[in-house]
Amino acid sequence: MTNSEPMTKYGFQKISDELNYLKSVERIANAKEIEHAVELGDLKENAEYHAAKERQVQIDSRIEELTALIGKAQIVDPAELEHARISFGSTVVLCELESDEEVTYTIVGGFESNPSMGLISFNSPLAKQMLGREEGDQFKAKLPGGVKEYEVVEVKYQEIVFESHH
Repeated sequence: MTNSEPMTKYGFQKISDELNYLKSVERIANAKEIEHAVELGDLKENAEYHAAKERQVQIDSRIEELTALIGKAQIVDPAELEHARISFGSTVVLCELESDEEVTYTIVGGFESNPSMGLISFNSPLAKQMLGREEGDQFKAKLPGGVKEYEVVEVKYQEIVFESHH
């Protein structure tokens, strides 16, 4: 369990799509670049060849990374979880006690996070402080900007929006 990586169907699909794209498109295009560069001759002085080989290393390591991620993916449907307490996929309204400012965060998988959209990784310091708490709870969180004190105003589940559609 400790080694599993919770994520939503969206996140899993996104990884799978990227992996398929890398394998079926990028890797093939890259092999052609390398082939073409080899035809240009002298490999020592051949910038195209070196760039293509470097790209090959990047593609392969990304493929490895994604394959490992898929291997430990644990797809969680937050809609099926009880959100009386804060858990994976919960949308949480917090009140920062000092400034009386309300902030809303949704807890998602590590690579699904997008702080500018309020999506924070369940591995982040703030999420770790929040998990398991319920409405009315107060807690302190050590954040990059120092320690902040929050009150949990609301815990709910709502459809998670991962991308902003302009």
